[in-house]
Amino acid sequence: MKRINYIYIGLMLVLIAASFLWINRQKEEAKARVYEVKKMEPIHLTKAEFLSKVDNFQTNPTEWKYLGNKPCIIDFYATWCGPCKMVAPILDDLAKEYDGQIYIYKVDVDAEPELANAFGIQSIPTLFFCPMKGDRQIMQGGMPKESFEKAIAEILLKK
Repeated sequence: MKRINYIYIGLMLVLIAASFLWINRQKEEAKARVYEVKKMEPIHLTKAEFLSKVDNFQTNPTEWKYLGNKPCIIDFYATWCGPCKMVAPILDDLAKEYDGQIYIYKVDVDAEPELANAFGIQSIPTLFFCPMKGDRQIMQGGMPKESFEKAIAEILLKK
């Protein structure tokens, strides 16, 4: 009888240990998936994030000074805008294709009207192509993927 109790206790300990190992593995895999998804998608910016990652227009309102460590595209968009909806999947694809080379940022003009006003955004989508050095290039309206790729090569990556 004692021997059976030891066997049950041993089995319980093995099951508990296996459960902890399985849970830890699931957590690690979930973290990896979240990192991969975030890494390959456009980044939505708030005003505070824009000021720290892109341009602090409040401290220097007369001069554009890009603060990033990689070139970027900034998409000023609205959720209700038809052309913005057409550009969104193109930007998603470009974020994956140029992962590690450029950032793709998105600014919702309805959620961040102060940003839109600060840069005089009158029509959407308005896209800023921001190289590491020099001034940003501004393009308005929807564009095909080939036009984005050409602008990335010529303006951002200087190929």
